[in-house]
Amino acid sequence: MLKDTSPQGLNFPSGAGGVSSLGGGRIDSHQHFWKYDAVRDSWITNEMSVIQKDFLPHDLQLVLQQNGFEGCVLVQSDQSEEHNQFLLEQASGNDFIKGIVGWIDLRAEDVKERLAYYKQFNIIKGFRHVLQGEADRALMLKPEFLRGIAALQPFNFTYDILIYADQLKFIPEFVAAFPQQKFVIDHMAKPNIKAQGIDEWTKDMMAVAVYENVSCKISGMVTEADWKNWKKEDFTPYIDVVCEAFGPDRIMFGSDWPVCLVAASYEEMTSIVSEYFSSFTQNEQELFFGRNAINFYNLT
Repeated sequence: MLKDTSPQGLNFPSGAGGVSSLGGGRIDSHQHFWKYDAVRDSWITNEMSVIQKDFLPHDLQLVLQQNGFEGCVLVQSDQSEEHNQFLLEQASGNDFIKGIVGWIDLRAEDVKERLAYYKQFNIIKGFRHVLQGEADRALMLKPEFLRGIAALQPFNFTYDILIYADQLKFIPEFVAAFPQQKFVIDHMAKPNIKAQGIDEWTKDMMAVAVYENVSCKISGMVTEADWKNWKKEDFTPYIDVVCEAFGPDRIMFGSDWPVCLVAASYEEMTSIVSEYFSSFTQNEQELFFGRNAINFYNLT
């Protein structure tokens, strides 16, 4: 557990916590940084060797600029509070990082104290747990986990739902218990695009989208498809479902960089959604590519 000491030497954007200066800027709502550790990052298998290395702010900043993005939301990739400190260090002095989604043990007895500690960092916007990797597929419905979720909203923290499609059936009960809590589903709940699995996922996504406190990131698609042979049209029916279910005000773009690199470049990722949304109104495109993320995470 980290000590409750004030940060030393961390330099965050001067607007953090104040009035938003982003306006309608384009925001990548989901990306990661890490210093690669083969033991800690064992989820990065050998077939993902392209990302078995360090990824840090200087690796992403130019990519964002080249693709017309003003900033990004940095999301945890390791379940430890030490990783939160690492993310804070990466954001320090890098104004293009507009927000952080960190991790705390939501089942801990001292969860409120930990949330109070992290509230001092205006750049930390919310938290996430890697539910997709849990043996208990319904862990989010356990009393200890629900107690932790209940503690988020008083601090105005968001929660990212990271699950596989088989866990979607548990999410209506989960989000219904907290109507004031802001939730966002990461990576469209990872449908099996490679196998064209869509019917059950569609039914479950529609059931979740009924709850207006839930948004969805159109992200992570290429890693659920055939990495070597995907085509843009493979993703169309899945994006169709999310757009119909959540509407223009509750969807946001996320690259899932650098994880996406196992199957696609950043430019290929953005081209999939840019082409899809090209027929939408200018306002709808601005919502998807930035304003919804700005509003959801209260970015500045």
